[in-house]
Amino acid sequence: MTRIKKASREVLGLTRAEYATLRRLRTPQKIQAFLYGLRQNFESKGETCNSVRTVLRERRAHCIEGAMLAACALWIHGEPPLLLDFQAVHDFDHVVAVFRRNGRWGAISKTNGIGLRWRDPVYRSLRELAMSYLHEYYNKRDHKTLRTYSLPYDLRRMAPADWVTAEDGAWELIDNLEATRHYKLMGRAHARSLLRRDPFEREVGNLLQYKRPRKR
Repeated sequence: MTRIKKASREVLGLTRAEYATLRRLRTPQKIQAFLYGLRQNFESKGETCNSVRTVLRERRAHCIEGAMLAACALWIHGEPPLLLDFQAVHDFDHVVAVFRRNGRWGAISKTNGIGLRWRDPVYRSLRELAMSYLHEYYNKRDHKTLRTYSLPYDLRRMAPADWVTAEDGAWELIDNLEATRHYKLMGRAHARSLLRRDPFEREVGNLLQYKRPRKR
């Protein structure tokens, strides 16, 4: 595990209560359990990229929002706040917070489905970690869509006011992640050989932790 200077409450700009909540999440496992307990942000009122403060207040999140909160908690406990960006074709991107234990990588993830969730710290490289998401990364037409993964993005490159406490969203982070170098997981020939999900996989994949709200 890489140890760095812990992020103080003053550096992050959090209230005592906000900081105390994150400080209680002392391990990646506790951080993940906290994210599982947050409701899913279905963006019913439009797209969001809510800051850590907003997530703590609203108690809901989607992937990048959960990843920011996880990275912030890791930083508070002396670990680098690193995000990994996955890019897909004809599908949505996914963002996770990554950490290391005994020289191996793991991932903390906020998602509403069964596939793109937590990864135990057993992966020797980030590419190996990214490939663990390949089979479960699919779109509504049952195509496997994951194609690239990024270098880890260190959130210390941004001011905490832009992603920890921002009230108008952490939109700059999206641009920064997209600008980060990404690596291909496969060539075109390999992509053409990918098998679509079968009916049983489709049935299991449709399970959601939180039900979508009814449209009014």
